[in-house]
Amino acid sequence: MSIEIHGSYSGFTSTMFDRGKYVIVIIILIFNNGEAVFRNFETFKTVINVGAVFPPNTVTEVAFGSALARASMESERYHYVLKAVYAPHGDSFAASKAACELISQGVIAIFGPTDPISASAVEARCRSAGIPHIQANWRPPPVRGLERPSPPGINLYPEAVALSKAIAIFIKDSDWTTYTLLYDDDQGLIRLQEILKHADSEVKWLVRKLAPGEDNRTLLKTLKATGETRVILDCPAHRVLDYLRQAREVNFFEDYMSYILTSLDAHTLDLEELRYGLSNVTCLRIFDYSDARTKSYLADWKVRVTPYIKIPVQPQQITVETALASDAARLITDAVESAPEEFKIEAKPIECGSEDKWEIGEDFLNHILTNPIVGITNTITVDNTTGDRTKFNVEILELSNSGFASIAQWNSDTNFVYFRTDSESKERLAEKWQNKTFKVVSRIGAPYLVERTPPPGETYTGNDRYEGYSKDLIHEILKESLKLNYEIEIVPGNGYGSYNKDTKSWDGLIGQLLERKADLAICDLTITYERRSYVDFTTPFMTLGISILYSKPIPPDPELFSFLKPFSVDVWIYMGAAYLLVSLLLHILARLAPNDWENPHPCDKSPEELENIWHIKNSCWLTMGSIMTQGSDILPKGYSTRWVCGMWWFFALIMCSSYTANLAAFLTNAAMDDSIKNVEDLASQTKVKYGTLFGGSTYSFFKRSNVTTYRKMWGTMESARPSVFVKNNDEGVERVLKSRRGYAYFMESTAIEYQLERHCELMQIGDPLDSKGYGIAMPFFSSYRGAVDNAVLKLAESGKLVEIKNRWWKLPPEEACVTEKKADTGMSPLGVDNVGGVFVVLGIGCGIAAAMGIFEFLYHVREVAIEQKMTQSEAFWAELKFALSFWETEKPVKHSRPSSSASESNPVSRASSVLRSAADLFHVDLFKNHS
Repeated sequence: MSIEIHGSYSGFTSTMFDRGKYVIVIIILIFNNGEAVFRNFETFKTVINVGAVFPPNTVTEVAFGSALARASMESERYHYVLKAVYAPHGDSFAASKAACELISQGVIAIFGPTDPISASAVEARCRSAGIPHIQANWRPPPVRGLERPSPPGINLYPEAVALSKAIAIFIKDSDWTTYTLLYDDDQGLIRLQEILKHADSEVKWLVRKLAPGEDNRTLLKTLKATGETRVILDCPAHRVLDYLRQAREVNFFEDYMSYILTSLDAHTLDLEELRYGLSNVTCLRIFDYSDARTKSYLADWKVRVTPYIKIPVQPQQITVETALASDAARLITDAVESAPEEFKIEAKPIECGSEDKWEIGEDFLNHILTNPIVGITNTITVDNTTGDRTKFNVEILELSNSGFASIAQWNSDTNFVYFRTDSESKERLAEKWQNKTFKVVSRIGAPYLVERTPPPGETYTGNDRYEGYSKDLIHEILKESLKLNYEIEIVPGNGYGSYNKDTKSWDGLIGQLLERKADLAICDLTITYERRSYVDFTTPFMTLGISILYSKPIPPDPELFSFLKPFSVDVWIYMGAAYLLVSLLLHILARLAPNDWENPHPCDKSPEELENIWHIKNSCWLTMGSIMTQGSDILPKGYSTRWVCGMWWFFALIMCSSYTANLAAFLTNAAMDDSIKNVEDLASQTKVKYGTLFGGSTYSFFKRSNVTTYRKMWGTMESARPSVFVKNNDEGVERVLKSRRGYAYFMESTAIEYQLERHCELMQIGDPLDSKGYGIAMPFFSSYRGAVDNAVLKLAESGKLVEIKNRWWKLPPEEACVTEKKADTGMSPLGVDNVGGVFVVLGIGCGIAAAMGIFEFLYHVREVAIEQKMTQSEAFWAELKFALSFWETEKPVKHSRPSSSASESNPVSRASSVLRSAADLFHVDLFKNHS
């Protein structure tokens, strides 16, 4: 049952209401006429007309009208009526005409339209009529130096500069040093320009325009080739998904990519198909759709649903335009409600083109400017001078498997406040990585990675095809530490990566990373400045330096008379001549010196003759004993002879000391070649060629070095023919082995350590030329960089890195090269080959002495035979018998002569006597009587 209350009945009702309102209410409730009474109550309120310009059939109109209806219900004094006129989106002429229609009807304010150009036309009409105008559109910052119109129009959309500043600060906090900015209209370019104004000077950026509704895959593919991974996408929300799909088709939406969507409506999109991707998608919003206030307004809108208007089903589907329309209505009605009692708000119909103005329009506008409210988009405060909304909240959302999640919030007073903890960030990354198989690119080269040879009848697949240090290390990091899946691939060409200036591109491992064909690169990849400029590296897992690999010197054949080496032939000749001359001088001076003539018979006080013992034989004996450091049993007594002896002894002291010192050095270093001891020695000679791996880090080290020595060596290597550069380390090692000390190879100290363990004929020369490290490479801004880096640090601290290295560097003791350890003095023991000549000289000397003894014995036998009138045979046997009688210490002057008959008849007895004497010496009883 319904009752319609007309105007005449309203007066009566007013009287009766004053007298018995409670009775009327009860009666109406009983008859279920609440709706009629509500309309009756509304007729008692002051009607306030609020104008708005909308495109036909929009949820924005529903939100604005719903807010006015709610304000009417809450107000005790005013009833707000929406005067809506429709104008097509972007038609500024129709919008201006609609504004004139609203002004002629008498409205206190006009909201809209929803596009900036039409809104500017409506704002001009309102300003000329003195009516406040409110819009909710992004508008560019005012041109510098151009005076802004007054009074200002009110814009509830976040002010352009402040919003761009919030985005710029977030980019800076995210450590973005390079990024690409994509836009598809002129307004987007202006917004991006404001972002760049707040960027640091060292930041590198690239700006490209997208074509709305067209195929942009060629452009996106070109951007992918540049290696860019950070993208700021500025476009309307309804075109975001199309651009991201095209990016995914050209692999520009991979796990290493990060996107920031500047549209404040991006959170309303259904990104289900992108939710489980590995790219990092971030967007912004200026209100919390989970707030109770927002849900309450949405419930009001659903009541007003029509077949032509699609009302949001969930709060997260509410657009900024819709939310701001509701807040704009709230701003107008709250200003009316809070106006002072003496401030009478009555709309005045005004015709466009006339000079009439709403008298209280400017005062009412100032009141709106100074009257903050709380709406769906939180607190709304506008600047009194510009009418812009400079204070607002911006919430940063990140796309996850469960949808958008809030990670930070910004406002102009507190700046950014981040909600996500480190543990939550790690969990988020771990959640993404579980859906990924990491592609690890490497190169074949022992001991880092080699292909396994399967047993007959078996085949290895996947990662089982390889083994080595790199395989074990990446397995410990990804599989054991991070619980992630990985797949090893070999780089085409097996190269580390070098930059081609002609094509301006990288090859090898670095090229694979830049082309996004791999997530990680691991091998003996040196961290250099040039590589670090294009890809990122973890903390070094191995430190090293450039050193020289060279062949050990070939040991010379032992020289029998090497003990003569300390002195040259000339010195030996001069020493022999000095020996003879000094001996002769001593002989002459001794005959001249009176003190060297002595009495042969000391008991005879008046001798007739004096004796001089310094004949030439004794003189030579004295000088010989001195030079041999043995001394002599006779010494001169004359002043001159003693002086010459002193000079000779001084000479002998110096010569013997010098000989001893040089002999040790010559004998111990006979097998050492000290021609090349360091890089300076190598650079200063031309006999030994030297080179390095072509295109490697050592190659770049010499090529770019500013050190004079290294620049000289680079010039020598570059001009050498045939080329001294090799394709790989194995080729370099082979060249060193085959050159027989004609080629030296520069390579990393760790690689040299590996080769020395397996090639005993090689050695390392000098100290490392530099200090650097091997690292795991990855594209810049990889989300897993921190996790992999932390895993490397943990392995280093636990000693696992050393364990893995020893596993592949060290050979079993029975296979490894045996290094001869030197004594603490640094000298090696001398062998017989080194000092055998001394024994030869001693043997020869003893042989000569024996020959001289025999000759002297025979000569003495001859003299005895003549003096004692014996036959030479008798004298020989008599002297020989006495000589072999070693127990006899006294010798008779004359031998007893045997009878001639005995001598002639029994020669055997003489022989037996001699043999008996010899047998007694050795205690052998040859003539024992056996009875």
